[in-house]
Amino acid sequence: MYPRITDVFQDLFGFEFPIPLYSFGLMVATALLVATWLARVELDRLYNRGLVPPVRATVKDAKGREKTASVSPSVYIWTLMGIAAVMGIVGSKLFHIIDFWEEFTADPAGMLFSGSGLTFYGGLILATISVAWYAHKKGIVVPRLADAAAPGLIIGYGIGRIGCYLSGDGDWGLCSDLAAKPAWLPDWLWSETFPRAFVYTAQIQDPIAFNEQVRGMTCALPEGAADGVYPTMLYEFALGLLLGGILWALRKHPFKAGWLFSLFLVFQGLERFFIEFLRTNREWALGLSQSQWISVGLITLGVIGLAVLTRRVLPADGDRQPAEAATA
Repeated sequence: MYPRITDVFQDLFGFEFPIPLYSFGLMVATALLVATWLARVELDRLYNRGLVPPVRATVKDAKGREKTASVSPSVYIWTLMGIAAVMGIVGSKLFHIIDFWEEFTADPAGMLFSGSGLTFYGGLILATISVAWYAHKKGIVVPRLADAAAPGLIIGYGIGRIGCYLSGDGDWGLCSDLAAKPAWLPDWLWSETFPRAFVYTAQIQDPIAFNEQVRGMTCALPEGAADGVYPTMLYEFALGLLLGGILWALRKHPFKAGWLFSLFLVFQGLERFFIEFLRTNREWALGLSQSQWISVGLITLGVIGLAVLTRRVLPADGDRQPAEAATA
């Protein structure tokens, strides 16, 4: 594992960067850029098909002079990304503190200023509210924006999990036993020890000890049977790409605005609900973790949205202009 991606160059080429570049931050930035680019591509497609109205914005003409014009809502996409990034980090940190309150009270400054320790759902909730408010203020149709962002959101989530994996920020799973691994599965997908993990201390140098001493999660396997912990970040990365690919393939489906985002809520909720059974988050209520209860809420909202919005409003190709559909 490489919490600092610059250490890779030092190990391979002997070159030491004067300023360290952290793996987690790099992957979060990559996730934001990928998600934003995908949202921009889809917003422009919707605009070109006449499915979202233009917005008024200050743009520069060919001579560099500023003027107010009616343009695609994607003109605000980078501003929206900035809002999502800032509020997402704030929300993620707040929810992480709530989720691991005992760790926070033991070292408040360490958790507050740590580059790791971010809870996705906290970021998703606060960023969604903030972006929706700003988009509405600028005249962007929020349900269409949500649909455009949906594939990139879950793909970006998966990319962010690679940052968790490389840094070893403690978002791993329960202890695992290689003897129970299916023969066709590589060892590194079943059990990982996370050398150089970001959260290690002088006293704690392996994930099983971290689970027990910091999280209070005792390994359920017989003594000596555990080889490491489940690298759940890799599972979530794969699921993020798979589910994001499905959403991208369905983005032209001719249902009402908000349908694709509703499906995203169901996908994201199901993915996180089941992966939590392999993770070390503590029980919150009725045998489920905080993240699982939030997942239940997302799934419920998504199912309601699908039920309400599953009605065709366009021809099956989903790409014809409203005017063309009216005269067809």
